[in-house]
Amino acid sequence: MNRKMIILTFVAIALVTLACSININLPITRLKTGPTVTDNINVPLLPSSQTVADVTLKFGAGNLDLQPGAENALISGTATYNVADFKPTVTIDNDNISIEQGNLNINGIPDFSGNIVNDWNLSLGNAPISLVINAGAYTGKFELGGLSIQRLEVADGASNVEVSFSEPNRIEMSSLQYTTGASEVTLTGLANANLNDMIFRSGAGNYTLDFTGELTRDMTVTIESGVSSVTVIIPQGVAAEVITQSGLMNVSTSGSWEQHGDTYQLSGSGHTITINVKMGAGSLHLETK
Repeated sequence: MNRKMIILTFVAIALVTLACSININLPITRLKTGPTVTDNINVPLLPSSQTVADVTLKFGAGNLDLQPGAENALISGTATYNVADFKPTVTIDNDNISIEQGNLNINGIPDFSGNIVNDWNLSLGNAPISLVINAGAYTGKFELGGLSIQRLEVADGASNVEVSFSEPNRIEMSSLQYTTGASEVTLTGLANANLNDMIFRSGAGNYTLDFTGELTRDMTVTIESGVSSVTVIIPQGVAAEVITQSGLMNVSTSGSWEQHGDTYQLSGSGHTITINVKMGAGSLHLETK
């Protein structure tokens, strides 16, 4: 797993704690590792195939992989860890499902001299779900193509994440919201998400939003970012309009983009992607593919 991200998370916690009082004297606590354990995770299908399952994944630091493929189950997979506190808990309350990483119980500043393992590898079934992912500093790889996602919400800290819709979402997605800190995030195949509205909020970092795929409806996108580098990729032949709001943002284009003041347009046929970009500073790259 990404030990650097774990260290950054707990250093941040320690700094906040120290800022609260100069009289705190925190000891160094070595994080105790044990044998590597693998727990099987299995969430059965809901009784009604028409009910949308509200699924929440709460993950701290480590590696989180999601992909299609759960057979006769809503969610199946494994959680592998070597810190006892990382043991996940699965809670099922009617159509509300939560899979949550255990809390790390430490006093003071953690010592990460050991080799920490915390990996989730989960497969999702084809039943309709509303998916919420709350995570910390982690590495994530989410292949969500071909599923039935009614809503997607991701909130994470300093992370390195790839989200892909390699196939069309089977149902209409009402909204997609991604909120992140200082991260490296790539979202591809966004036209396949089959959504109306998308909001992407970020701090400093590098971000790519790739709207390739099958665009079956008009899409409205809001991008709000700090001092960062944002790349937007639109397939050639798809109509798009990007409206920018920032005096300090540098905008560059490649392809057939036309500029009209703070608005950039790409001619095409069929449905239209409208993107509103608000950036404090940084760079926006508009590309065609």
